[in-house]
Amino acid sequence: MYMNYSYILFIVLFIITSHNSLARDTTQLPEKVQIVLENTKPLEYSRNNRLPLYLWSARDVGIFDQESADKIVKDLDERGIGIVCTINKNNIEESISQGITMAKAQKKHGLMVNVDITSLIYGFYIDDATTAHIDKKGNHFFDDSFGNNRKMGCPFTLDERKNEIRDRVNYSLNKYKAEGIEIDFIFADWEIDGPIEVNNAFFSSKKCVRCCENLGEDFGFVEFQKKMREMRSYLQYYAYSSPVLEYFPDALVGNYAVYPNDGCRYWFDYFESFNQVHPFITDQEAIYRQWYNDFPLTGYTCAMPVVYPWWKIFTWYDFENTDYRWFYNMLLNASNAGKSTPGNVPIISFVHWNTVFEGTQKTTNVSQMTKNTYQELLWHMLLRGTDTFFMWSSKNDFPEETRLVQEVYADAQEYGDFLEKGWPITFNVPSQPGVVISGLALNNQVLIRRTDFVTNYQPIQILVGTKKINVDYNPGICKIYDL
Repeated sequence: MYMNYSYILFIVLFIITSHNSLARDTTQLPEKVQIVLENTKPLEYSRNNRLPLYLWSARDVGIFDQESADKIVKDLDERGIGIVCTINKNNIEESISQGITMAKAQKKHGLMVNVDITSLIYGFYIDDATTAHIDKKGNHFFDDSFGNNRKMGCPFTLDERKNEIRDRVNYSLNKYKAEGIEIDFIFADWEIDGPIEVNNAFFSSKKCVRCCENLGEDFGFVEFQKKMREMRSYLQYYAYSSPVLEYFPDALVGNYAVYPNDGCRYWFDYFESFNQVHPFITDQEAIYRQWYNDFPLTGYTCAMPVVYPWWKIFTWYDFENTDYRWFYNMLLNASNAGKSTPGNVPIISFVHWNTVFEGTQKTTNVSQMTKNTYQELLWHMLLRGTDTFFMWSSKNDFPEETRLVQEVYADAQEYGDFLEKGWPITFNVPSQPGVVISGLALNNQVLIRRTDFVTNYQPIQILVGTKKINVDYNPGICKIYDL
């Protein structure tokens, strides 16, 4: 048989060239974007007015030109994901410029502009005597109970610092405004800084002559907590939320772990330790601390609860079903935000799946929450008021964390009308493993999800408004009931 070897060689070279070209196109994508695209799926149902999904893996996705930004924004939006750009005070001009490039692409596609302003707000406390406590001998000192890298000092020194922080924020906002860009969502992860009452802060203030002059020699913890939260809220309002809302009145403005609450804190952050002067209630071995509802004083326009599997949660409860130890506490916390937050205030919940340990030390006595239970938790959060998720994760966990949360977010969009307009029907969390029911009522229907932690799969009767309905066992799915 006669063969045209020149033609065959052309075909082979064409295939190799095309393959290499495709490979180059793929590698040109920022690493974070590749991870997100490989571990998510396009939305089957339109997102409409629902808030996008926020991911730590889609925050500061890389350096790009306008054309690349347009494509990345479009690709991630097809999966419901909103890109967040950080303003970095140590690299302020370049970070703002890069953020504006992304913002132009977001506006071009009719999407929200999302900004992380954390760097600009740190820090009110600085590592010198001007923000330190002073003892009776005139010695300056800091509270070291928050870690060696945080110099937590006297809250009554911080009025001198507020204008520097506010000026940084105003400068950055003005850059966006000058480009005709409206910021739609702006958040901070501002935690270990400013007036605060946890750890040894109370005891440090008791030894500080300046604190005692302002609070009185005999101040107690409850009074101290109230004053610290009021001061903390004022600084957030003055230096952060009020400037943002002056520039962008319709913006969603929030901060990590600041959300309306029922007077209890059901979790400890990684830097927090318990002290006996802090009022608390117990639930088995769990300690729920008295918390101050500072949200109304901050000026924030969105709530940002934190629903993480902190490793201590596992040790607090004795449920034989170990998944319910996680689920119980985390749903308590999510329900706290859901029932306490006004309906016109969006709830953007920080979530995470992998167990969160303190530092690098891990314990083998903790059983990881299963993926299925985590995704069930996310569903129940959506049916109890959470509007969208902000998934935090370390880089090593990006792929799986991204896949798990985006899968729920995408599947839930089938019920987009309920998510946007529905009202939660219950915030009850069974104190023992049993049947957990959550739902959203809309008009004459209710969307319900039932998750069983026991093996009795009989129908469960619940009251929705003025009508009783029987909720059938339907594992892994939602069901719409007529009212």
